[in-house]
Amino acid sequence: MGKVLSWILEKLKQREERNKSKAISRILTPQKFTELEKVIGFSIKNRSYFVQALMHRSFLENHRGFAVSNERMEFLGDSVLNLIVAEYLFDEFPSKDEGFLTKVRAKLVNKVALADAAERINLVDFLLISKNLSINFKNGSRTVLADALEALIGASYMDNGLKAAKAFIERILIEPNMKDGVYLIDENFKSQLLEFAQAKRMENPVYSVIKEEGPQHSRVFTVVVSVGNVEYGVGKGKNKKSAEQIAAQAALKKFPTGITD
Repeated sequence: MGKVLSWILEKLKQREERNKSKAISRILTPQKFTELEKVIGFSIKNRSYFVQALMHRSFLENHRGFAVSNERMEFLGDSVLNLIVAEYLFDEFPSKDEGFLTKVRAKLVNKVALADAAERINLVDFLLISKNLSINFKNGSRTVLADALEALIGASYMDNGLKAAKAFIERILIEPNMKDGVYLIDENFKSQLLEFAQAKRMENPVYSVIKEEGPQHSRVFTVVVSVGNVEYGVGKGKNKKSAEQIAAQAALKKFPTGITD
């Protein structure tokens, strides 16, 4: 009797796995996996890792055959990401102290940098999200993208190991930011400009978005900063926050005591 029950349970398990495999094929077609392999830069061995990595919790609402969202894989990817970035910076800046390395790592792994990287690889094309979230994807979409990229890093590590995950992270996140000098940007330019204006008894800086362009998943914002109705700086960025910082930096260069770089 025990053997018969074990046999039945095994058959049920196999059927469940087959059904899940069929569901995966419907959700992410073989063509999608081929496209994803081009994005991550290596052949996928276990597709289930990547299905989990791309599955937002909202997707589970209408797909009861799946029980786990990408949050666990995101947790793993976050740890792998921090390790790879820390190792890269440790080797790249041998004379810099812990404070510098910590600050630069924070800039490379924050949600803004991750969302920008996700947009560069068009990660939105692979995400598994609910219809409701898909319709209103603009609201909070960058957070969803940033989390999904961490999950994708976790899946890459699970599927092909640390070496593959490292190559992926360096190509889509570290190298673009190092090339653009993002790690050198002082993110306190807005504070510096405000302090300068107040010290000179000027009006507080006012930031205005004057243009939004590009596709919905890769918007570019142009911001102008004015002090006392006089425009002092213009900045462009993937989000309003970064555009405002760049505009503030440009404004500071126009004052005698402002910074230049």
